[in-house]
Amino acid sequence: MPRATTTKSKRSPAKAPATKASRRATGHTHTVVYDVAKQLRTPKEMAAYLEAWLVEAPDDAAGISRALGDIARAVGMSKVAKQSGLSRESLYKALSENGNPSLDTILRVARAVGVRVHASAA
Repeated sequence: MPRATTTKSKRSPAKAPATKASRRATGHTHTVVYDVAKQLRTPKEMAAYLEAWLVEAPDDAAGISRALGDIARAVGMSKVAKQSGLSRESLYKALSENGNPSLDTILRVARAVGVRVHASAA
């Protein structure tokens, strides 16, 4: 059986200077925290995100309030606090994973971020 041979070119390719991307590609994993608030740019995206939570997980009150918190962070918590008449600290607390916002808080935040919470027949 014939042996496979390889030939090397006499001219070696120019080496590009090492960049962060090329160093990262050498086997080191770089993880980044995903923040959905950075992806919510338009009112339509924000409304679609909240609607998805309401449709896909209607019984998950903590998830829905977290989704509203993500939208509030995308808009800017200080701006939402000012427009809703609530303090920034109380918004962070109420819309956190362990928060339990009142219906009044949910409606105020929804109005401040420009989305509507609506009901339909089940």
